[in-house]
Amino acid sequence: MAVPKRKTTPSKRGMRRSHDAIKPMSFQECPNCGELKLPHNLCRGCGHYNGREIVSTEA
Repeated sequence: MAVPKRKTTPSKRGMRRSHDAIKPMSFQECPNCGELKLPHNLCRGCGHYNGREIVSTEA
């Protein structure tokens, strides 16, 4: 059974965990309605994606 020979120092442990942090979500402004949306996703406000209306939003 594999067992560590020495205790891992807090510095080494922190260096290993440096990439585990949760990244903040990035938002873009919809060019059609100006609402914030996730990149490469359909706009929930107006239903547009890539300059075309995909889902019609009747008010």
